[in-house]
Amino acid sequence: MLDLFRLKVLAALARHGSVTAVARELGYGQPSISHHLSRLEAEVGLPLTRRAGRGIRLTPAGELLAQRAAEILGRVDSAEDELAAIGGLRSGRVRVAGFQSALSSVVTTAAATMRGAAPAIELTLEDHHPDVALQLLREGLIDVAVVFRYDDEVPDDMRFTHLFDDAMQLLSNEPGQALEDHADSSWIAGCEGCRKDLVNVCEGAGFTPRIRYTSDDPLVQQSMVAAGLGVTLMPELSVVQHRVPGVVPTALDDYRRVHVATYGEPPDLPATSAFVQAVVEAARGLVALHPGLGGSSSAAGPRH
Repeated sequence: MLDLFRLKVLAALARHGSVTAVARELGYGQPSISHHLSRLEAEVGLPLTRRAGRGIRLTPAGELLAQRAAEILGRVDSAEDELAAIGGLRSGRVRVAGFQSALSSVVTTAAATMRGAAPAIELTLEDHHPDVALQLLREGLIDVAVVFRYDDEVPDDMRFTHLFDDAMQLLSNEPGQALEDHADSSWIAGCEGCRKDLVNVCEGAGFTPRIRYTSDDPLVQQSMVAAGLGVTLMPELSVVQHRVPGVVPTALDDYRRVHVATYGEPPDLPATSAFVQAVVEAARGLVALHPGLGGSSSAAGPRH
C-alpha cells in the first residue's frame, strides 16, 4: 500500500520542482525528503524523478502518480470532514472557487448569507478560471466551484446545478453595431482562457479578430472601448457590474451557462449543501434584478 506521507511529498514536488522547497513546506530536512522519494520509487517499482541541471523533474510515471496523489490526499481531507459531520460536529468549512464576475455577485451574496446564518463555518473564496476551479474540485482542494460553460457537457464525476444563462454582449462606442461590422476592427481581449471564447464567437461569424489590446480587468476593457481604441465581447453579468459611460452593448445570440458544481455522489457535507443552496438563492435574486441574464433552472436539480 502506498504511504500517504510519501504521496504528499510527491505532490509537493510536482508543485514546487525543488526538494528544498518541499522540505520547507513540510517542515522536514532535505535528506528526509529525498529518503521518502526513494522509498516511494521502491514501492511502485518505477523511477519517479530525474535530474535536470541543478533541479529535479518528474518522469511521466511521476507526473501521473503526483496527479493521483493530489486527488487521493484531497479525498482523505474530505473523508475527515465527513466523519466529523457524522460525529455531530456543528462547525465545518467550505472552500469555494469562482470566476471574477460570479465572485463579485452571487458568491459574495451567498457568503454573506452563510456568515449570518452559520458564523462558525470556515469559509474561503478563491478567484480562478473555470478550468482551474474544476481541477481543484476534482483534487479535493475546494468543495464548491461556480463556473461557466459554453456547452452542456458535464464531467461524469461532478454534479452541476444551473444558475442562469449569461448572454454575450458586443461592446462598442457606437449604437447599432453588429458583430460582422467589426471584421476589420481592433479587438480587446482578456486572458488566454477567455480569449479563446472571443475568438470562437468571431470565427463563427466568419472572421478572425485582430487583437490589439489585452486586459483581464472589465473596467479597463470598457474604458478602451469608450475611448474608441477597439471593440470587445463581454458577458452581460460583467457589463451590468462594470458599466462605463460611452460603451454601447449589443446582445448576441451566444451565451454561457453558469453553474454551481460539487464533486462525487450525494449527499454533500451539511456546510457544502447550505452554501450551494445560498448560491442558488443568490442567483434567483440576481436574475430578478437583471432579467436579461435568463432564469435560474436550479429547481430542476443537479445534473451529472
